[in-house]
Amino acid sequence: MDFDTIIIGAGAAGMMCAARAPGRSLIVDHAKAPGEKIRISGGGRCNFTNLGTVPQNFISQNKHFAKSALARYRPMDFVALVERYKIAWHEKTLGQLFCDGKATQIVEMLRAEMALRGVEVWLSTRVIAVAEGFCVTLEREGERREVTARAVVVATGGKSIPKMGATGFAYEIAEQFGHAVTETKAGLVPFTFSEGRFADLAGVAVPSRVAAGGQVFEEALLFTHRGLSGPAVLQASSYWQEGEEITVDLLPGQDVEGWLLAAKVEHGKKQLSSILSGRFPARVVEMLAPKKAPLAEWRDGDLRQFAQALTAWRLKPSGTEGYRTAEVTVGGVDTKGVDSRTLMSKSVQGLYFIGESLDVTGWLGGYNFQWAWASGVAAAEGIAERLRV
Repeated sequence: MDFDTIIIGAGAAGMMCAARAPGRSLIVDHAKAPGEKIRISGGGRCNFTNLGTVPQNFISQNKHFAKSALARYRPMDFVALVERYKIAWHEKTLGQLFCDGKATQIVEMLRAEMALRGVEVWLSTRVIAVAEGFCVTLEREGERREVTARAVVVATGGKSIPKMGATGFAYEIAEQFGHAVTETKAGLVPFTFSEGRFADLAGVAVPSRVAAGGQVFEEALLFTHRGLSGPAVLQASSYWQEGEEITVDLLPGQDVEGWLLAAKVEHGKKQLSSILSGRFPARVVEMLAPKKAPLAEWRDGDLRQFAQALTAWRLKPSGTEGYRTAEVTVGGVDTKGVDSRTLMSKSVQGLYFIGESLDVTGWLGGYNFQWAWASGVAAAEGIAERLRV
């Protein structure tokens, strides 16, 4: 069976590419249903893009690589598609857009777009081999089949959430065709700490500013049985390196030292825990202020030191929850070997890498989906140019 394009991976990037690719296309996936990560994203409502998407929201060894695709397919382009299918949506904080209804609406929209193109969709299909000249061996319904194509798009993502079928298959294909793969790690993932350090606070969330790897994120922090999570922590995790410390500000943007010294003068008979209770949940107060003494008995230097502890709390995670719960994989196919405009391999004509398979990782908040849409469209346009040659 001959196709113009075979897309390996029916996730966000793969389906978007298939919906735009010219000619006769086949999209394959080993899962029973397409778009499984779309389905579970955003608490089941799919945070499908972010209005503030810029290249600075992405991690890559080449900070310029994502610029071309992102500039040519913008968040409002995807919003226009969503609205064409009459999918209601709303904006949350920080430019994040969600479906009013279920995330499966996005999956069905992409399936409808592929159907308009006449794309063949083969699910529960395993890729056995991709040979030079793009003869692809597949296993489907217990039988092996060989299909050929003029272009192959690798859209199998990274290693995050293996229970949903995630593997390093994209990296195997890349290395088979001579491409380098950068070091990978779990990103947008909770931190763990030894001995259940925060177990007593599990479920408590507080505003915070978390810094790691030279980046600072001001959002909520969530204590868990095994460590720390929440948006600020997940963001910082993508920049954190094993063995490094993170810095947490529990009262971001506040003059904590001045507040505590003033409280000592005005409320000297009160205990520090009483003062803190106006700004922190009770269980957090118990952790922060075990000392039982009136504020008047605290030396100014001790209060300044305590203020420093609240605003620059230094912690060393023992690790992360790993790919098991990570929302993304940091790292991937080295962008040095891929054309940033077409997403085609510089060394193998007709071979494309898109989405999370590449060394391009977005922040939390819809950025990774926008990269999936933009890179899928860029590859489809690149294939159209090439097939016209």
